[in-house]
Amino acid sequence: MSFGPPPSVYTESAQSADRTRARRRRRLLCGAAAIVVAAALVAGAVALWPSAGDDAKSAAAVKQAPDEVRETHETAPASPEGEPAVQHNEGGLTADTRYGPGLWATDKLAVRGVATRLEGYRIAPGQDDTAWSLQLDGHICAVSRDMTADHRTAVVIQPPHPGAAAGKGICDQVVFVDLDTGKKLWQRKMPGADFAYVTNTDLALTKGVVAIGWGHGSVAYDMASGKKLWNTSTGACQDQGYAGGRALLALVKCGQSGDAAYRVQKLDARTGKPRWTYQVSKGVQGVYLPSADPPVLAVEAGDIDVTDLITLDGANGHQRATISMSGYEPLCGSVGFSGSFFGVLDKCPGLVVGRDRLYVMSKESDEIDEPANRVVAFDVQKGTMAGKFEGRPFQNVVPLRADGDDLILYRRSIDEVQPAAVIAWNSRTDREVPYLFFHVPEGDEGALSDPEQGQIVYEHGHVFFAAREMERDGKRPKSPVLSVLGVGSAGLKH
Repeated sequence: MSFGPPPSVYTESAQSADRTRARRRRRLLCGAAAIVVAAALVAGAVALWPSAGDDAKSAAAVKQAPDEVRETHETAPASPEGEPAVQHNEGGLTADTRYGPGLWATDKLAVRGVATRLEGYRIAPGQDDTAWSLQLDGHICAVSRDMTADHRTAVVIQPPHPGAAAGKGICDQVVFVDLDTGKKLWQRKMPGADFAYVTNTDLALTKGVVAIGWGHGSVAYDMASGKKLWNTSTGACQDQGYAGGRALLALVKCGQSGDAAYRVQKLDARTGKPRWTYQVSKGVQGVYLPSADPPVLAVEAGDIDVTDLITLDGANGHQRATISMSGYEPLCGSVGFSGSFFGVLDKCPGLVVGRDRLYVMSKESDEIDEPANRVVAFDVQKGTMAGKFEGRPFQNVVPLRADGDDLILYRRSIDEVQPAAVIAWNSRTDREVPYLFFHVPEGDEGALSDPEQGQIVYEHGHVFFAAREMERDGKRPKSPVLSVLGVGSAGLKH
């Protein structure tokens, strides 16, 4: 397998990621030694609590068109007692097959990408049940975080390019897939994609449209037919990629890296024409698009990390607020793979954007008697703090998704007594409702629960985990490795 420039997925930046993970492992080990726990899980009473934002969810639960980007709404399960719902192990891992970009879930399946294929696993407690496996024509280069209301999504792949070495590593085909059946709906060769690589290719979905950008060109397709709608070629200014969902936002870069200028545009998804343009201030080193509606930018202003979030008015692109990220970890950019691989422009696993709130994870505390971290809510229009949800000592909290007025978040476990949890939190009322309590297998907890290393999805009352990179056991390299773990409610069983 060749990923194209740079020649290897793992670079010097891996050392920094390893140091961060090692520090987190030390904190967890210290916590287990420092805290003596005497607690019991009282699940029966909390099972009757109402959802933290039922009224807002009912109002928002409008039937969607099949080609809209899916927005589902959750309710508290009958019981928060968790039980395994999916547990799939991957065997025969090699250096070419250990990468797992992409994790999606429906009410019946968990779907993930593994190297050159997509696989769907049935939600079937106590079983490892593969519903379908779709072999692609090459390694996955980029994935969308989204799917349509009727469970379709797109991936960009890197087909083999026999012959000239210069042609290897090019990510120039897009595949549209039905995630319910594993059927390939259409596949297209992207025009002018000679410089599309795993390092720079991003794709997004919006109503009826699949859009892909790679910094040297871009293209958009109609979801239903696979017909090309528009594309751009090389020039002084180029679309770097897109954020999708209820709207389509483009990041445009003009000039070279050392002297680059950025602008953000809201596009008419069918024509590619701008509806408004926001000019990013000079001196910004990088821009991410964690949300298209409401429009939110994460910018690196004079640093290699995100320094600020900027919120815009969706109607005209005017700036609303700037929120300093000092003390926070939105985790935009190089996550898990120690590089900008598989499409990172719209992915910030430490940040969730709702309709009028955004939620960002704080940096970790080094104090053993303090909450490990917190998730802070900000008003999108004003940029002011609107609430905070604190973790526990040695138990980090991670924002997963917005759901009406609620934030669904994940709290890590620490030992065999204190379980992991999925919780719905309403920043307006400060009410929290437990959805699930469970334990992640000890040997896999670090990789699955850390948003830098693992993908976490909550959907239809289940939480799913998948490591971005599956690591073999050095002593048993041929042993199967946990690929996907899903947890759901055990229900009211007597």
